[in-house]
Amino acid sequence: MATLLRSKLSNVATSVSHKSQAKMSGMFARMGFQAATDEEAVGFAHCDDLDMEHRQGLQMDILKSEGSEEGGEPPLEGDIHYQRDGTGPLPPSGSKEACSELSGQGKPKITAWEAGWNVTNAIQGMFVLGLPYAILHGGYLGLFLIIFAAVVCCYTGKILIACLYEENEDGEIVRVRDSYVDIANACCAPRFPTLGGRIVNVAQIIELVMTCILYVVVSGNLMYNSFPNLPVSQKSWSIIATAVLLPCAFLKNLKAVSKFSLLCTLAHFVINILVIAYCLSRARDWAWEKVKFYIDVKKFPISIGIIVFSYTSQIFLPSLEGNMQNPKEFHCMMNWTHIAACILKGLFALVAYLTWADETKEVITDNLPSTIRAVVNIFLVAKALLSYPLPFFAAVEVLERSLFQDGNRAFFPNCYGGDGRLKSWGLTLRCALVVFTLLMAIYVPHFALLMGLTGSLTGAGLCFLLPSLFHLKLLWRKLLWHHVFFDVAIFVIGGICSVSGFIHSLEGLIEAFRTNAED
Repeated sequence: MATLLRSKLSNVATSVSHKSQAKMSGMFARMGFQAATDEEAVGFAHCDDLDMEHRQGLQMDILKSEGSEEGGEPPLEGDIHYQRDGTGPLPPSGSKEACSELSGQGKPKITAWEAGWNVTNAIQGMFVLGLPYAILHGGYLGLFLIIFAAVVCCYTGKILIACLYEENEDGEIVRVRDSYVDIANACCAPRFPTLGGRIVNVAQIIELVMTCILYVVVSGNLMYNSFPNLPVSQKSWSIIATAVLLPCAFLKNLKAVSKFSLLCTLAHFVINILVIAYCLSRARDWAWEKVKFYIDVKKFPISIGIIVFSYTSQIFLPSLEGNMQNPKEFHCMMNWTHIAACILKGLFALVAYLTWADETKEVITDNLPSTIRAVVNIFLVAKALLSYPLPFFAAVEVLERSLFQDGNRAFFPNCYGGDGRLKSWGLTLRCALVVFTLLMAIYVPHFALLMGLTGSLTGAGLCFLLPSLFHLKLLWRKLLWHHVFFDVAIFVIGGICSVSGFIHSLEGLIEAFRTNAED
C-alpha cells in the first residue's frame, strides 16, 4: 500500500512538473506569434530558446491522462493566463491556445506569406528612421552596405536553418535541432555542451535590453523635438516615458499589448510613406552633390552597426521555419522579404538624405516641419511605448529562468512563490530593470550611438559571425568550396566591421557619458 501511495505521489509530482513546463512553453509560443507582429519580433526570439526545453520535457500522454484523472473544471474559452506552478487552466482542445502548447505536429502552421510578414516586421521596423543618418556619414558606400547587409543576412539566415538539419541513415534530410541555442550547443559539444547556448542567451539579453533603452531614448528625443517651446528637457521626457512604462514590471502576458502593437506597426508604415511623400515634394531641392564617395572614418563604423541592427532577425528564424506549413518555401520567403527590405530601406535612406543633406538628424522625423512633426512623432512615441513591453518581458523571462529558476543550477532562490505569484523582491528586480533602461537613456541619450553599438556587438554576432561559424563547424564536410569561401569571408568581414563599429560606438558613448556627467 505504501509503495502504491509513493508511486501515485511520484506520478502526481511528475504531472505537475510537466504541466508547469507546458504552460510556460505554451505561453511563450503564443507570445512569439503575437510579438512577431511587432517590428522586433522579440517574442519569437525567446520562444525559439524555450521551444527546445518544451520538446525535451513535455510528455503529452502524461498531460492527457493525468488531466483527465484529476477531474478539474474545464477551462474557460480564450483564457491564456498562466501560473508558474502549473495550476493555471489548460486551454480547450482544438483551440489556438491548445495548439500553441503542443510541440511538433500539434502546433498551428503559418503560410509563407505570414512568415514573410513576421520577417518584414523584424527588419523594416521603427529603427529604419536612423538609416538616413548612416548615409550622412557613409555616402554611396552606406547605400552599398544597405544592399550588402541584406544579401549577407539573407544568406546567413538560410545557412542557420541548414544547421537544423542532418542526413539520417536512410539518406533523408531530417530536422534534428529546434533553436539557435540547439545549434550553438551542438557546435560546442561534447567538451562544453551548454557553452554555446549561454553565449547566445547573453547576446540575446543584451540585444533585448538595448532595444528597451533605444525605445526610451527615441521617446524622449521625439517628444523634445516635437514641443521645443515647452520648458521640458529631453531627460524629463524620458522620465515621463519611463513612468508610463513602469507597469510593465507587473505584466504576466502580452495579449492586449500585442494587438495594439500590430496597429502601431501599420501606422508606422503609413508614417514612412508620409515622410517619403514629403521628400518627393521637395525633389527639386535635392542635394545630389552632397552624397559623398568618401567616408567619415570616425563615424562611418557607427553607421555599419546602425545598418546591421536594422536587419537583425536570425534569432527567431528557427522557430519561424519550424512553424511554416511548407518549410521548403523558406528560402523563397527569405529572398523576397530581403529584396523588398533592401529596396525600401535604400530608397527611404537616400530620399531622406537628399532632402536634408548635411542637416540630417539621428531620427529623421526631427527634420520634418513643425506643422506635421508633432503629429508624426506622437504616433511614433505611442508605437515605441507599446513596443517596449515585448523586449522587456522577453529579457525578464530569460533572466528569471537562467538565474532564479534553472533547478539546482540557479544562482539565486526562486523569485516565484509556491502559488505561482511573483515575490516582492522579484518585482523589485523587474522595476530595477525598468529604471536601468531609464538611467542609460538619460546618461547616453544618443539614438545613433546606442543603435550602432548594439548592431556592432550583438547584431553582427548573431547575424554574421555565429551563423557562418556554425555552418562551417556542423556541415563543413558536405559544403562546396564556394560555400566555404562565403562563410569564411562573411566571418572575417563581419568580425572586422563588428570590432571597428563597437570600438567607435563605445568611444562615442564614453565621451557622451562624460559630457552628461559634467553637465
